[in-house]
This record gives sequence, structure tokens and C-alpha cells, in this order.
Amino acid sequence: MKGLVFKSTGSWYKVQIPTGEIWNCRLKGKFKLSKTGINNPIAVGDYVTIEGEEGQAAQGIITDILPRENYIIRKSVHKTGHAHILASNLDQMMVIASITLPRTSLGFIDRLLVSAESFRIPAKVIFNKVDLLMEDELEYAKELAAMYTSIGYESVITSVPQSLNLDQVKNWLEEKKTLLAGHSGVGKSTIINAIVPDVQLSTQEISTFANKGKHTTTYAEMFQIGPDTFLIDTPGIKELGLMEMEDENLSSYFPEFKPFADNCKFYNCTHRHEPGCAVLVGLDKGIIPLTRYESFVSMMEGDDNRK
Repeated sequence: MKGLVFKSTGSWYKVQIPTGEIWNCRLKGKFKLSKTGINNPIAVGDYVTIEGEEGQAAQGIITDILPRENYIIRKSVHKTGHAHILASNLDQMMVIASITLPRTSLGFIDRLLVSAESFRIPAKVIFNKVDLLMEDELEYAKELAAMYTSIGYESVITSVPQSLNLDQVKNWLEEKKTLLAGHSGVGKSTIINAIVPDVQLSTQEISTFANKGKHTTTYAEMFQIGPDTFLIDTPGIKELGLMEMEDENLSSYFPEFKPFADNCKFYNCTHRHEPGCAVLVGLDKGIIPLTRYESFVSMMEGDDNRK
């Protein structure tokens, strides 16, 4: 029997079977870590095959994991050389960011977008909590939303207390399986509660001492909010290390580079210092945003511009 994984707690999984019923399932035997270093054998969004456990109602054993169409992956913060799959088989990702309380760096946003691009997962950017901003900060948030929209990522500013653009976000979710990603405290759970009141996820106040969010989501979990509409909430991501990405492919994950990169003098141009680099021309003309180019350089150099 085929099932869809809605939640993983490490040893048990909530799996939806074809009737719509949710079963508690465990792995058959022991799935070893793959050679690629992925430390969670099953991710939310995975399709699996299950067998019912004899004498147990709504309980089963996962016997196989079906091939994934795509996934978002991050380096493990605990095990060097290992990685964790945030979610799989996605139609889109929404990056939730905030200008303050807490502040989301553009480098962090760009790393999430590059991860999505690497698997051709469409992405959108939401700058939330704009009701907390001063006038100049609000203008900055609007400029950032316009910039990301101009390079191909639809983006809006939102406020739950003001009900600002929540209908737009809800429309984006329709008939898609969407991953919400961002730091703790940016308001992912608050947005979900506002759009889908029946879910009622727990939320916490921001720690004013460190100006950081507190983790309110412990495990990734998927919610069905319509016949073909699924929403995946993830634990707040503190940092995002890139995985499965070669330097020579990195520039292809910046869509605004492509119209220029095709005209570079050298086929293996790194877009850093080569003569005849069309990407640098686009940067000089202001067509390629400086912050995006800085993110590209930091990823190439392995620097940390995420904080």
C-alpha cells in the first residue's frame, strides 16, 4: 500500500494512506545511512510503501521509499559530512524572512533560493512582520521584495496583525505542496495559523535578549489544507550549509546571471575577474543586484554571509 509521509519524529512516522486515514508507522528493520551521508532515511513529503501490522489498528511498517522527484537538503549541524533532508517532492518553497526581530540576512535567503534552484523547485520570498518596522525599514522591505520579484522570485511584504497580503500568500498555496522555510521567530507558524485557523500551531515570543526566535517546531510536519493543497512547516533553520553543489554549477542557480553568462568570453568563466565577463558588465550596469552577486561570491569562497 502506498502512503505519503506527513511527519517524522525520528523513529515513528505519520503516514497518510489512500483512504485519507493517518497511520503511525515505523521502519522495517534498520535503514542505514546512505553513502551520500544523508542522516534521515525518510523525509516529510516522501512516498512510501507500507504494510499493516498484525493486530494493530492504524499502524504499519514502512517497507520501501519510492524515488523522490526533488528535495531540499542542508548540511548537518552535528555531523561533519552528513546532511538532513528538510522535505521532498515539492511543488514550491516559500522563504519567510523578517527585517527585524529577528533579522534575516540576504545571504541566508539566497542560499535557500540556490538550494531550490538546484532542484528546479520554484520559490517565493515573503518579508513578514512589517508592522514592526519604522518607515525607512518598511521602504527597505518593499525594495527587497521588488528586487527579488524582478529577478524571478515573486515576493511580498506581509503582516498578520494587519492582515496584509495574507490572501496573496493563501492563493500561492492553492493546489501545491509547499515548504515554508526560514529562521525561528520570523512568523511561519503565525502565518499558517492566520491562513488556516484549524491548524493552530504553537508560537512563542522573540527573545529580546538575543533578538532571536525560539524554536516552536521540533519536527517538520505537513498539513493538508485543501484537496490538493499541502503545507510543510519546518523547524527554524539557524544556518544553511549548501550540499550537492559544484562551484562550476553555482552561477547557473542565479537566474539573473544567465542572460549575461551566455555571452562571457570564456566558457568556463567564474564571473570573478576574467576579461570579457558579461556578468560583471551586468553588475556594473546595475542590472544584476549587488547583494545577489555578493552572495554568489561568498558561496564560491565558502565564506559565511548567512548571519
